[in-house]
Amino acid sequence: MVLKPEPTAPFHSVRYVLRVLETVSRHGGGVTAARIASESGLPAGHLAPLLAMLRREGYVEQATDGAYVIGDSLTLLGSGADRAQVLETRLQDTLAELRDAIGAAIYVSRYVDGEIKITQVSEGPLTPAVNEYVDFRTTAHASAIGKCLLTQLDHGSRKEHLARHKIARFTSRTITSERLLLSRLDGHPSTVPVLDLQEYAVGTVCAAVPLMAGSAVGCLALSLPLEHAHRLRAAAESLNRGAAPVALALTI
Repeated sequence: MVLKPEPTAPFHSVRYVLRVLETVSRHGGGVTAARIASESGLPAGHLAPLLAMLRREGYVEQATDGAYVIGDSLTLLGSGADRAQVLETRLQDTLAELRDAIGAAIYVSRYVDGEIKITQVSEGPLTPAVNEYVDFRTTAHASAIGKCLLTQLDHGSRKEHLARHKIARFTSRTITSERLLLSRLDGHPSTVPVLDLQEYAVGTVCAAVPLMAGSAVGCLALSLPLEHAHRLRAAAESLNRGAAPVALALTI
């Protein structure tokens, strides 16, 4: 299965989002979309959907005259409230909205000190998380999360990781050739979701996309039971589109 790059994929990197927010912040009385485009350097074709996302997430608001001002979400972060708690609540709310919209369990993972770490999981009665029957830290070669994180490392770092976590077969679909795995990672476009088609667990399919939040290596992922595999393409594309607000919540 091949997934075409989504036009929203560049927003996995939040650099444009932060430029827009900085521009709006500088103009306390409001700023037009045209002025935002001029000062932020954001391609005109991407500004409208980005502003729509920021409005939806509460980071900016649009006044009656059409100008944009800072929204309640940013105001709250700048207040005397517990910033860490506000950020965590904001992130969990964003993940829950994405979970319900896609109809899949959602995961945020980071590559920390040479290891895979699942930092957030959003699941529900109808969207259960994957049963971690084998420690995710040892499954980079077989999971969408692991492969997505490895694609963001250089070749040497990938080999070093695989030397510490030997490739093991979990299902008949698991790639057990290091050469084949590295070749596929080297050739994988950064804008295309990484898939796990029952490579980690029989009965489960997954997808993951990079989360470019600063210099950290991270990814956003989803899992679906095999009976919903026909939805994986659309779910992965929705995950791609939903990565920007998640990355923003992790960065601000």
